[in-house]
Amino acid sequence: MKYNIFNPIISWVIKKRISRINKFIHDPIKTQENLLIELISKSKNTSWGKKYNYKNIKNYENFKKNVPIQNYEDIKYYLELIKSGKENILWPNKIISFAKSSGTTNDKSKLIPLTKESLKKCHLTAGKDMLSIYVNQFPKTKIFSGKSLMIGGSNEIEKNTKILTGDLSSILIENLPIWAQIISTPQKKIALMANWEEKLEKMISKIINQDIRSISGVPSWTIILLEQILEKSGKKKIKEIWPNLELFMHGGISISPYMKSFENLIGKKINYLEIYNASEGFFALQNDFKENDLLLMLDYGIFYEFIQTSKNNSYETIPIGMVKKNTNYEVVISTNGGLWRYKIGDTIKFTSIRPYKILITGRTKHYINYFGEELMVHNTDSAINKTSKQTNSVVNEYTVAPKIFSNNSGCHEWIIEFNKPPKNLDDFIDILDENLKKLNSDYEAKRQGDLLLKKPIIHEAKKHFFYNWLKTKNKLGGQNKVPRLSNDRNNIEKLLQFL
Repeated sequence: MKYNIFNPIISWVIKKRISRINKFIHDPIKTQENLLIELISKSKNTSWGKKYNYKNIKNYENFKKNVPIQNYEDIKYYLELIKSGKENILWPNKIISFAKSSGTTNDKSKLIPLTKESLKKCHLTAGKDMLSIYVNQFPKTKIFSGKSLMIGGSNEIEKNTKILTGDLSSILIENLPIWAQIISTPQKKIALMANWEEKLEKMISKIINQDIRSISGVPSWTIILLEQILEKSGKKKIKEIWPNLELFMHGGISISPYMKSFENLIGKKINYLEIYNASEGFFALQNDFKENDLLLMLDYGIFYEFIQTSKNNSYETIPIGMVKKNTNYEVVISTNGGLWRYKIGDTIKFTSIRPYKILITGRTKHYINYFGEELMVHNTDSAINKTSKQTNSVVNEYTVAPKIFSNNSGCHEWIIEFNKPPKNLDDFIDILDENLKKLNSDYEAKRQGDLLLKKPIIHEAKKHFFYNWLKTKNKLGGQNKVPRLSNDRNNIEKLLQFL
């Protein structure tokens, strides 16, 4: 089937959204103020709205005074009510899906509620906006004349709740508009497969002979896919297979470490469009292909507040009209998905306030997310504790960082100081790896098939190793501590030299 007829039609429709984007760019503060009042008005008769007296909230100051800052643990009680079948809890309309997302809690995965409004007015609208910005900047584009490759996750219907639950990407694939379904590949039954290796094999056989014009996915997994396509095809460059490929839409992790690999694999210049989305909402996207900062999207049903991270863990929030450039802020959101003054755990800084543009600066806690595994300190602490008990060993201290191999795969490299070492370090590594898989679903997914993320490497350190290292830095006592998790190799390289 030829898709040339779709290109001018879809391009024309998609282009029209740009006028609405320009509207909130020109009047951002009023857009956010109106949005907050709308969210409060819609939710005043929910269980949450009644508890926090939404009927008497008239402005941001009232809202800030009435409603406390929330994290995932704070809203779990309400999520359990929703899962038990209760409605009108956090949002007046039914929760239609739960997006799974690992985070800084003791759960294997967070379950983020999705409503009809958050799915349609936020996530799906963002998909159209990405394309609108692209079409307006590249009016001669032909991306709709071929296929759009979507590399998504998987989902399932929860037995107890009967609610669709899974990766956000899989829920979006389930709810694509008809025109997007026509040009998307592979078909749902392949795109939503849970087994990555099986999905990869079937995906390649389906797409290798198609006319792929655009790709959307996480850089790390996309690299794996492209490498295997070249291996199976016998070609040297992706341009030989997909000569019309022109756009890669990416998010989840930074593309910077992978950029050289993409250029080498594809063999020609294409355009790259970065997005900032999460299970909690779609927040920002790249609206200028000459710059790497992202336009904060202010009319998706998300009201933003910001906490300046340098203010000694203060929870004092400010609205968007009070932010300053080049200051690190923690992000707090209230959404049409039923999240209220919710800390998402990310930090950003504003590069511009006319319009409001941002860069993602990190997470609020130590983490490793080099391969999209979102490994947190509570995961590694729990895994070390369980593994020590299972191997009859005692760990004094440890640090972890990503190690990158030449083929774009890698592993986690550990330095562990044992008070009582295990009898067999290889057994310790295997058990630790399995415990991490059980504690973190994203780590488990990235370890699948031993393709992207390999088994950990552990260096055994002598007693007092970390103490002596801190001593050389004049950082004994007080609040000084060993950096447990790092998403770069700055600390571990110095530690390895000291080791």
